[in-house]
Amino acid sequence: MSTTTAPAKAFASTGDLEPKTVTFAELAPGAYAYTAEGDPNTGIIVGDDGVMVIDAQATPRMAEDVIAKVRSVTDKPIKYVLLTHYHAVRVLGASGYGADHIIASRDTYDLIVERGQQDYESELGRFPRLFQGADSIPGLTWPTIVFENRMTLWMGRTRVEIMQLGRGHTKGDTVAWLPDAKVLFSGDLVEYGATPYTGDAYLREWPATLDRLSALGPEKLVPGRGNALTTPALCAEAIAETKAFLTAMYGSVAQARAAGASLGDAFARTRSALEPRFGTWVIFEHCLPFDVSRAYDEAGGIDDPRIWTAERDREMWAALQA
Repeated sequence: MSTTTAPAKAFASTGDLEPKTVTFAELAPGAYAYTAEGDPNTGIIVGDDGVMVIDAQATPRMAEDVIAKVRSVTDKPIKYVLLTHYHAVRVLGASGYGADHIIASRDTYDLIVERGQQDYESELGRFPRLFQGADSIPGLTWPTIVFENRMTLWMGRTRVEIMQLGRGHTKGDTVAWLPDAKVLFSGDLVEYGATPYTGDAYLREWPATLDRLSALGPEKLVPGRGNALTTPALCAEAIAETKAFLTAMYGSVAQARAAGASLGDAFARTRSALEPRFGTWVIFEHCLPFDVSRAYDEAGGIDDPRIWTAERDREMWAALQA
């Protein structure tokens, strides 16, 4: 009698090697979205006197394609890079833009100090395709302008509201809002057809933060991943679907933990509960082990996310895939 064993799932997204098609679209005068079929998005604002890039991509080499798209619509200098949060895949390409200033929240700055290097090593191991030209990264990205809660930046006549509206994906989450055009750049607080990564999240607070985003009344929205949203109805849908995932995932894990389930059992139960509705979303299999691990911690009273290291990543993955 012979038995067969199902092949182990490739760690995180190490098996995701297919290139994605980039779309560069104008959402409103001077507001653009750089999207790539569920890969991390970048936003662009073209003001009277310069350009702001919102989330920098993972490497200076990958920033070159963003710059090429910007140059297809303007020759104005790139003056600002705004970091919506600290994750390496969003920030380590910042040096490639030659910007005058890199803007981040105080909480994001503090997270770079506390865990930026570990996050760099962790994310590089999880998703190598997103780090093309990793040898072009000069080191951690350090903000030159750090704000608390909110700041207003005038790019000529273009008013950009840069705000922390609450904790969610991380404690430092920042959005950029163009109130005149009603365009919102949400970072990873909102995803569209892509699984929220919650490994560094505040899951009980995130839904209320989404309510504050919704209250702005966005008519166009650039999510962290997924297509740019071009109508109020699509904006509302993306926010609601992100919230639905978070609520279902955390609720399932919290219920399992309260019943005495191990982390492995909580993962199995939660995967079964979520897969029918959310299983086709981009990076579902990648994110869920990290998501459930953080939810299990938070449900057990660990309020602040533990630091992920490359070693912890693989230990957790192996344990949950067993």
